Amino acid sequence: MESATDAALTFRDATDADVDTLVALIESAYRGESSRAGWTTEADILQGQRTDPEGVLEVIKSPDSRLLTVEREGRIVACCQLEHRGAYAYFGMFAVSPALQGAGLGKAIIAEAERQARGTWGVDEMHMTVISVREDLIAWYERRGYRRTGRTTPFPYGDERFGIPQRDDLRFELLVKELTRPS
Repeated sequence: MESATDAALTFRDATDADVDTLVALIESAYRGESSRAGWTTEADILQGQRTDPEGVLEVIKSPDSRLLTVEREGRIVACCQLEHRGAYAYFGMFAVSPALQGAGLGKAIIAEAERQARGTWGVDEMHMTVISVREDLIAWYERRGYRRTGRTTPFPYGDERFGIPQRDDLRFELLVKELTRPS
């Protein structure tokens, strides 16, 4: 069986024309029944939307942000947000098509995102926030070199742009990785 990393990946910045495709990709990776095909689903802890066209367009248009779009065989299969925040870059809005999860695609994308953040902005750290009850996802990031900080921020309960929580103990935890310079 061909792995997700066997076919060449193309990385580019998202454009306005990609918005609807990217919203559908992000929703499919995190919400609803389609997300259950992959392991990144949040369907049991959050319902409603994960993002919307306005949120995706905001990332695309922001001068300090990029929405890195990943294509394979001419089709968008993944994306992630990179945002320059001074001494570090923020990594977010990471989505891989559920049908392609578990085949090494995520590892390749996060490595490229780190490389681009270092190369473009000269940052030494990548930061991200993950819902703290997502132990399997946090463990995956830890295997990529991210460390838990114990620093949390509240989940935006009542703001349906971020979904409809199915439990009352949600919060975001900051994960940090030091980015080493290539030797």
